[in-house]
Amino acid sequence: MTTAVERQGAFAFKGAPVTLLGPEIKVGDTAPDFTVVGGDLSPVTLQDSKGTVRIISVIPSIDTGVCDAQTRRFNEEAAKLEGVTILTVSVDLPFAQNRWCGAAGIDKVKTVSDHKDLSFGTAYGVAIKEYRLLSRAVFVVDANDKVVHAEYVAAAGEHPNYEAAIAAAQAAK
Repeated sequence: MTTAVERQGAFAFKGAPVTLLGPEIKVGDTAPDFTVVGGDLSPVTLQDSKGTVRIISVIPSIDTGVCDAQTRRFNEEAAKLEGVTILTVSVDLPFAQNRWCGAAGIDKVKTVSDHKDLSFGTAYGVAIKEYRLLSRAVFVVDANDKVVHAEYVAAAGEHPNYEAAIAAAQAAK
């Protein structure tokens, strides 16, 4: 797995700095397209939700505490955010994501897997080189594919700023 950009020490995982692969996406950038895998194993791209505001919640693994809480929080917010598509991206297999969503009653957030080729992770600069996982981040993309909010969380055990992401999504509608 190689990429042109490596950002050493950009994220802490298990208490130690790790290397993120890919560029740091900033507000005002055009959101890069990607191909991930949906729960039914079909390809999912950014363009599939074109014309809507998107919150893209990025987590290391659905089966951990902060990732669980982050996904549940965005699922709750989805009910209040009409016209906003919310994706949760991890490298968990679609089967594990489906199992977890069923057990947790998650029905408004769409979980997608980047396990196949890290297309999302390397395009958005969240692929952890040392572990082949994704770092924690939140991106908000407007209906015209412009990034209006980008947050790279500093460490795996920290929560993102939910309020800032939600406010950015509301403002982009």
